[in-house]
Amino acid sequence: MKIHKACIIGGTGFVGHHLVPKFANAGIECRIPARRPHRYTSLEVQPGCELTMLGQLDVASLKSQFDGCDAVINLLGILNESNSCSFEEIHVEAAEKILEAAQQSGVKRLLHMSALNADETNGASNYLKSKGKGENLMLMQSSNDVKVTSFRPSVIFGGNDSFINRFAQLMMIPGPLPLACAGAKFSPVYVGDVTAAFLRALTDASTFGKSYELCGPRTLTLQEIVEYIAHIKGMHKNVIALGDAMSRLQAKILGVMPGKPFTMDNYNSLQQPSVCTHNGLQQLGITATDMDAIVPRMFS
Repeated sequence: MKIHKACIIGGTGFVGHHLVPKFANAGIECRIPARRPHRYTSLEVQPGCELTMLGQLDVASLKSQFDGCDAVINLLGILNESNSCSFEEIHVEAAEKILEAAQQSGVKRLLHMSALNADETNGASNYLKSKGKGENLMLMQSSNDVKVTSFRPSVIFGGNDSFINRFAQLMMIPGPLPLACAGAKFSPVYVGDVTAAFLRALTDASTFGKSYELCGPRTLTLQEIVEYIAHIKGMHKNVIALGDAMSRLQAKILGVMPGKPFTMDNYNSLQQPSVCTHNGLQQLGITATDMDAIVPRMFS
C-alpha cells in the first residue's frame, strides 16, 4: 500500500505537531483541517502540508476533507468534558463520523489514537470507557473497505507536552506540592516513538485490524516522575503524597474550577496502572526512548 497524502484530524494538537513533520520527511503530503487554521500556520512550513477550514464535524464536511487522500489519521481526544463537548461526542460520535466519511471517500487506510486501558465495558473512568467504545467501533470495520490500526499509548511526553511541562509549572508555585494519586503508575512514552509507530504501521498490512499498546522503557509512580522533574530542573521541592480521601477531595474541588485541572474522572483513570502488557513499540521494531534522553533537553 502506497500513501501519497494523509488527512490528519486533530493534527493541530501536541501529537499532530510531531506527526506532521514525520510524515512530511517521509514524502507524505498532509492535509490538516482546523476550525481556526490561521493559528497554526507554522505547520505549513512542512513540505506538502496544507491547513484547511473545518467548520463542522459532520460526515459531509469530513468527506470533503478526505477527498484525494489515501489515509486518515484520527488524533481527536479530550481529557475532560466541558459544556461544549463530551467524551461521547469526541471519542465515539466523531470517530463514527470519521469512519463513515472515510468509507464514502474511498479512503483505504485509517490510523486511530486510543488510550492505554481503554475498555468500553470495564474502563475505570468515563474517559477510558468512551475511548474503548470509539476504538471498538473503528476496529470492527477494519475487515471492510477501510483498514484500521489503533494505538493505545501510556502518558506521552516530549517538547510542548501537557504532562511534564504541567508539573514543571506547578513546581514554580511557592511551598510544598500536594500530589493526588501519587502512587499511580505510568510508563511514559516519547512522542517521537509514538509518531514513529504511526509511520511504521501506515503501509504495513500486518498491522491491519490490530491495536498496539505503546510504552516507554521505565515504569514510574507519579511521585517518582514529579521528583525526577524537580531533579532535572535542579529544584528542591517538598512533594506531599495525598492519601485516597484527600486525593478525592482535591479532585472534587479542582473539578469545578476553571479549566478543570483535575477531576473525579481523572482520579478514576489513575486507579488503573498505565502500563503495557505487550509493548507495541517492540512489535513494530522501535526501540523505546528513555526520559533521560529527552526531558533534560526540554529544560535546557
